[in-house]
Amino acid sequence: MRGPYIAGPVYDAVMFIGAPLLALALGIAISGTELADAEIEVWGNEGTATSIFIGSFIMAHLGLVVVRSHLNQQVFTRHPRRFVAVPLVVLALLCASDWVLAIAVVVTVWWDVVHSGLQTFGLGRIYDARQGNPPMLGRRLDLGLNLLLYVGPVLAGATLIDHLMPFEALESVGAVVFRQVPVLAETHHATLARGLLIGGGLYLIVYVLGYLRLHRQGYRVSPQKVALLVATGACSIYTWGFNSFGEAFFIMNFFHAWQYFGLVWWSERGNLRRRLGLEHVRWGELLALLAMLTIAGTYGVWAEFVASSQRFALSVTLVVSLMHFWYDGFIWSVRRQEV
Repeated sequence: MRGPYIAGPVYDAVMFIGAPLLALALGIAISGTELADAEIEVWGNEGTATSIFIGSFIMAHLGLVVVRSHLNQQVFTRHPRRFVAVPLVVLALLCASDWVLAIAVVVTVWWDVVHSGLQTFGLGRIYDARQGNPPMLGRRLDLGLNLLLYVGPVLAGATLIDHLMPFEALESVGAVVFRQVPVLAETHHATLARGLLIGGGLYLIVYVLGYLRLHRQGYRVSPQKVALLVATGACSIYTWGFNSFGEAFFIMNFFHAWQYFGLVWWSERGNLRRRLGLEHVRWGELLALLAMLTIAGTYGVWAEFVASSQRFALSVTLVVSLMHFWYDGFIWSVRRQEV
């Protein structure tokens, strides 16, 4: 019995709730080691072992969305145009226009930041549903909190300038005004941080008071959601905010992708096994898992090593990223009963 869990106590603890702390421990463990510091060259691409791994892992999880969007027949038949026509149109625009390509680079980075917070939001809403709470109860409060816990530390913390570097893509097409974005952000960073600290503190008070009111109206507290929010918030604030070990990018992206692999496998393992004709095959579930990891991993490695050097490949990876962010907003919706 799953009870209040998504898949079960052990699976949830490893793949969802404990994922931020697992990633933090891993990031601390590799910090200062040759894995994180020694430059290597693979197929003509330079980087560290950890930067190449996390880049491939990120790309793999972005491509993994097709297991849910395109291979799940029930989901696909609800939104066929979104899954077929829109990606082709976007790909054509990216290949044809330097401006569209530059805008997509910037949008992808910042949509990714928001999307990462929304993934935790979605997991929390599933835990609320497991407690029997109506899908709209507390939804706005949770949405605000998750954006605060993930986006806030990015804007106020040590990695803001790194997140603004993609604006260079707009400079390359003549929009030199965006050259001032990183400069202005660095100049006013302290003020922004203080404003977010004060505003965030006030929102936490609003959040707690709001849930106390909902609890009196019958809301059932999910300990799993509380643990997930605490672990994610602590990891995000400590990592994006201070980057003490220099592995913020690795830590935050690792646990996000790790959770996504866990979510897709939990949801789609039966469907994937049927699609691969492994329903009645001994070890069919294991073979389906290996197939999923192999296909996603192959795309991830290809995207990491090829995308930056070829325009068409870069356009494909941008389409996959943008569609991943968009699709996840409705293919996992508790409110629309997609989960």
